[in-house]
Amino acid sequence: MERWILHVDLDQFLAAVEIRRRPELRGRPVIVGGEGDPTRARQVVATASYEARAFGVHSGMPLRLAHRKCPDGVFLPSDHAAYDAASAEVMAVLRDLGHPVEIWGWDEAVLGAETDNPEALAEQIRDRVLAGTGLACAVGIGQTKEQAKMATGFAKDSAARVFRLSPANWMPLLGERDVTALWGIGKRTAARLAAHDVRTVRDLATADRDELAAEFGPTIGPALRVLARGGSSRTVHPEPRLARSRSKQVTYPTDLTGSEEIAEQIRQLATEVTEEVVAQGRVASHVAVIVRTASFFTQVKTGRLPEPTTDPAAVAAHALVVLGRFEITRPVRLLGVRVDLA
Repeated sequence: MERWILHVDLDQFLAAVEIRRRPELRGRPVIVGGEGDPTRARQVVATASYEARAFGVHSGMPLRLAHRKCPDGVFLPSDHAAYDAASAEVMAVLRDLGHPVEIWGWDEAVLGAETDNPEALAEQIRDRVLAGTGLACAVGIGQTKEQAKMATGFAKDSAARVFRLSPANWMPLLGERDVTALWGIGKRTAARLAAHDVRTVRDLATADRDELAAEFGPTIGPALRVLARGGSSRTVHPEPRLARSRSKQVTYPTDLTGSEEIAEQIRQLATEVTEEVVAQGRVASHVAVIVRTASFFTQVKTGRLPEPTTDPAAVAAHALVVLGRFEITRPVRLLGVRVDLA
């Protein structure tokens, strides 16, 4: 079996999280950024749904301009706590697959795996993430991180949402493209390369190492040439094992409807996760409760414990206090408890 890198990129992540908890927004142009008020100055778009992008709205654009382009768009404030929680859900799903996972941000990560069918693994990733979180993703496959990252761009344009780049198709697909097509090369670097008559990926792949080193330095110059040949980063570095939190979630085969049943499940989850962290010699400082209804509307509420503790009963009791802050009007699909560690 060969060693492959798989790059997982969540679709329109911030907008998707907002749509997940407000299903009525599906199909509408959703624009997330700042305080969600397009009349305020110095507010920029963090992300836009595909429907909003059709109007020319994109990340980094001032909200005022986004409103002029898409006056009927739904403008929402950024909710970092919700995105943290959603990202943690996705990363937990990825880790459960049993491969090393390196997190690159809220909405992307890479996995390293030995397999003779990386496309099948990519499909498994997409299915597991969608089933476990309600969020969609594209997966790029490569023998290096650079290939995998670049492959994701092709995956997003494909019906399968999965694409593989390797030495066999790297140059046929990318060779005649402008160097800015490469991950990490911007307009300024491209202009400096053009001064040496290096304009395409193929030009850069065959450029003189010494000339590149003279122009960009002894490390960066040759590294640009390596990048144009498909990169060389092959090691996946999992995040440090000293976690800042631990969580436990359950998706129930039958939706929960009774308040007493929901409370009992939260108490049990809180007890179990606290016992796990205490067994690792850790101390709980906060407890969060996650509630997802049958419509995939997800809420997360967090409470600080009166004092750091190793007592599962104390954490469970406070988890019930946090649960009391929810207004649950629909059947519950998933419950979770996260314990933040001191």
